[in-house]
Amino acid sequence: MLNISHNQLNKKVSLEGYTAFSKAFTSKHNKLFNRFLGAFAIMGIIVLFLPWTQNVSGNGFVTTLTPDQRPQTIQSPIPGRIEKWYVKEGDFVKKGDTILFISEIKNAYQDPQLVERTNRQRDAKSRSVVSYQEKIKAQESQIIALGSQRKLKLSQAENKLQQARLKVESAKVDFQAAETNLDIAKRQYDRTVILKNEGLKATADVEAKRLKLQETQAKLVSQENKLLVSENEVTNAELEINRIAAEYADKIAKARSDQFTAESNQFEAEAQVTKLENQSTNYKMRNALYYITAPQDGYINKAIKVGIGETFKEGEKLVGIMPTNYDLAVETYVDPIDLPLMHIGEDVRIEFDGWPAIFFSGWPNASFGTYPGKVVAIETFISDNGKFRILIAPKEGENVWPKNVRVGSGAHTIALLEDVPIWYEMWRQLNGFPPNYYTPKGKETSKEKK
Repeated sequence: MLNISHNQLNKKVSLEGYTAFSKAFTSKHNKLFNRFLGAFAIMGIIVLFLPWTQNVSGNGFVTTLTPDQRPQTIQSPIPGRIEKWYVKEGDFVKKGDTILFISEIKNAYQDPQLVERTNRQRDAKSRSVVSYQEKIKAQESQIIALGSQRKLKLSQAENKLQQARLKVESAKVDFQAAETNLDIAKRQYDRTVILKNEGLKATADVEAKRLKLQETQAKLVSQENKLLVSENEVTNAELEINRIAAEYADKIAKARSDQFTAESNQFEAEAQVTKLENQSTNYKMRNALYYITAPQDGYINKAIKVGIGETFKEGEKLVGIMPTNYDLAVETYVDPIDLPLMHIGEDVRIEFDGWPAIFFSGWPNASFGTYPGKVVAIETFISDNGKFRILIAPKEGENVWPKNVRVGSGAHTIALLEDVPIWYEMWRQLNGFPPNYYTPKGKETSKEKK
């Protein structure tokens, strides 16, 4: 009954004499159950002291060990229009096999003889370079000829100057002689006049001396004119030398200017030739880009751009390819609180989606269907999902990963940490503490060596 009455019957009436009391309170099942509880309690206490492997779990997916082995898309570096497909989805292609052919959509490259015409422009410019080179050589020869002619003309002018100076010297001597003759003629005339006055000379003698004096004066004036003319010839010869020097300097400067102009035109033509060669090479390479080829051996996964005549821009994805040769790895994510517990070379157990597994958390040796791995890379910056990315590779010397695992399949990872008693793990879980922080033995020894 509910036993809520203050008048309790079991305290006033003895029940031990009744058969039902002996069946209810002295049953063997009760004794067995008590023994079971005692044994279970002892086993529970023993279990609390058994070892437990702490772990950090995470979810991820199967990927490849190196970036060049992962699924990729093939793009075209130039815009175009799809003209022909050479493969279909699921086909195996080798490196260099043609996947599809595209055509040009830009007006600047639609000329079918674009490369040939560019080459003809290049050849024409190359010939103009040769012409400029010959012109430069002709200008150089002209400069040399002008230099030789200037030297000859200056030599002639200097000879004339020397002759003029000699004429000046000769005229000076003649002028001095004329002055001397004039002095003599004056003295003779004066003496003749004196002698005439004394009656010793006739008037005719005086007239003859006067005539001679006048002749001598005329000769002096003539010699003075000759001297001035000679001096003018010297001045003219000097001016001629300066004129010749200036004239040929101007001619040589003009020839050098023409030479420099030709050199400038040559360099410009050479630059245009180089530019045209570059354009020709680019056009040839662009023509080769009309055939989209496989970058490596693999299988065609999916055609992103389909049909014939569909246009696309440069860099757009055209088709996906999966390499045939790759090394599997698992990409998983851990919480930031567990990141300090992860180290390069850490042992990890992996469960692959689609492969049955029985895993006992804390007893990895008693698990079935898990595969071994080791940490090979830890991301140094948090991912978009708020966790840190970890890359796991197969561990050599243990169970080989399944052959039929495909890239992109899901995976559940369990990183194995320290061994602790079960009671400690229960206490840690109840308090929400993280697993024990520790340093692997290999790193400890390396630090001690340092």
